[in-house]
Amino acid sequence: MEKQILPSVCTMDCPDTCSLNVEVQDGNITAIRGSNTNPLTEGFICSKIANFTRRVYSPDRLLHPMKRVGTKGSAQFEAITWDEACASICLRFEQIRKDYGGEAILPFYYGGSNGILGQETVDRAFFYKLGASRLATTVCAAPTSAACQGMYGKMPGVAFEDYPHAKLIIIWGANPKASNIHLNPWLKRAKAAGATIAIVDPCLNFSKREYDLHLPVLPGTDLVIALSIIRYWHQNHLLDESFLNQHAIRTEPLLKQAAQYDFTTASEITEVPAKDIERLAHLYAELDPALIRVGWGLERNRNGGQAAAAILALPALMGKFGVRGGGYTLSNSSATKLASNRLVSIPAGDTREINMNLLGSVLLHEQNPPVKALFVYNCNPAATVPNQNAILKGLEREDLFTVVFEQIMTDTARYADILLPAVTFLEQQEIKKSYGGYVLQYLAPVINPCGESKPNEEVFAMLGRTMGWKEAAFHDTTEDYLRRAADAIRAPGGPFTIEQLKEKRAVPLDFPGSTPIQFGTTFPWTQDGKINLTPSALGDEPYKFLPNRNHYPLILISPSTSKMISSTMGEYNMPELFATMNPADAAARTLADGMMVRVHNELGEVHCKLKVRDSIRPGVVAIPKGAWRKSSRNGQTATALAPDTLGTAGGACFNDSRVEVAAL
Repeated sequence: MEKQILPSVCTMDCPDTCSLNVEVQDGNITAIRGSNTNPLTEGFICSKIANFTRRVYSPDRLLHPMKRVGTKGSAQFEAITWDEACASICLRFEQIRKDYGGEAILPFYYGGSNGILGQETVDRAFFYKLGASRLATTVCAAPTSAACQGMYGKMPGVAFEDYPHAKLIIIWGANPKASNIHLNPWLKRAKAAGATIAIVDPCLNFSKREYDLHLPVLPGTDLVIALSIIRYWHQNHLLDESFLNQHAIRTEPLLKQAAQYDFTTASEITEVPAKDIERLAHLYAELDPALIRVGWGLERNRNGGQAAAAILALPALMGKFGVRGGGYTLSNSSATKLASNRLVSIPAGDTREINMNLLGSVLLHEQNPPVKALFVYNCNPAATVPNQNAILKGLEREDLFTVVFEQIMTDTARYADILLPAVTFLEQQEIKKSYGGYVLQYLAPVINPCGESKPNEEVFAMLGRTMGWKEAAFHDTTEDYLRRAADAIRAPGGPFTIEQLKEKRAVPLDFPGSTPIQFGTTFPWTQDGKINLTPSALGDEPYKFLPNRNHYPLILISPSTSKMISSTMGEYNMPELFATMNPADAAARTLADGMMVRVHNELGEVHCKLKVRDSIRPGVVAIPKGAWRKSSRNGQTATALAPDTLGTAGGACFNDSRVEVAAL
């Protein structure tokens, strides 16, 4: 058969949402490349997706429903039919509801790598009918989202294409080299046009020619840098009082907290030279347009929400809005809103809500009622959620009925009682919105589903029908949901139809214009249209800095890499786990590059190879995010060292991990 080039869209958890050209021959994918359907993609994609056929055709791909025949965690299963799988699940759920109530059933999911249909549609209807516990999906972006929602109503941010208009760009807590690669060409164009680029990050991921100033902040102290800059501006009468009077409220609590931190105090806490903090304050005050790319790395600690709010306050305090290339970029997801009741008409649930970061503790200790059934989909908690050892111990419970709906035999799937095979994005229909670019995209399958794999909306409808439920949610087709999803979209330039999306494949938003200008063509989506500089999400002590006092001397971070931004593709993209530390820290412990080391604290220990690099600041150790258990020498990864304490909006505190490193 002749080769075909078929269009598709990457749905991975990344701001770029690349359009793709997929080469197919004889019904099999032979190559995946970037296309220009989404202009942001510019015809290139990351190596993660270019090699995604390794997952599609993996020997570990789940191709049939299966039931466990060995001990939990042994990954011993035998094939069963879909009818048998659905009957087993529903029979067990009914018995658990009878014995313990519906709240003893816990759905566990995280939708970063999904389209619109993949989460909060038929699955929501299914678990609502069961009366199951609800899940707070807070493992990522909860603190920053709460801060941005409370301050700006999640107003759309500066588009990547507008970065070359800026004269100053601050990249704060983000690494576009790993997790936002299509921002990099725009940064290069901005630099070539004369922009100054500053980096605030404990790691330096840029070459010397790509940046002008680096503040190697101690993780968890970003708040203090922002507050000291605000204090300096306030004391020197640099604030844009006219803008604040017109557009902002609740400025005083922020200024009051900022008054505690001069540059010297900030330097002592953050271990960043005072002169560099002062230079950043001057640059931001003097250069226009100025913008801040706010990442998610800064939120992963108890001060994360407070830090995000203080950083997002900077452009308001200095009136850095109203021009192309001025303002901030965080997540642009809210530019495309969904009227969710148009998709599935289900009332808001009133059952108990469980924070996903507490999964290990809940599985081991919750008794009111105990969790007796766990349904995992769209995520791999054994590799991604804090307190890994507690989660594994909970998954080993013989009285815990566990269903895992997944593409591949993940670390979590090994503990399932029933396994259900899921399609990849290349085998399904979907609508994908972006949290980076301003475009809606439609994707159609480029190959038939492998084996008996099915999409989410079809599987939860099957389960609903097996329960005997008559609601339309469990009898509608994927086409029905696609049509309703298009109709439910609320975005600049809408309304949209599924026919329009299918024909054009990518439809740009219109603000008017394909990119927004903050306080030009888009304004805060708060109730009063004002910026609330002290949002209620910050609690009773807004902008209060909480030091992390722990007897372990090193701070552990778990950043994305060019190979991994989540646990997806961890089955082959992280064959050997490693820890990275600064040469000074290594020398103090008589450690050398390439040695096997033990990274440990009171929660666990990770045995892996050491990389000694000066790209990471002293006092910090990095172990990559999303690694699978098989990649380390002892089956533990960075999440085994992460506490399940909670930050703003219940967010995860991965970077509150404190560790020691020793030779193994």
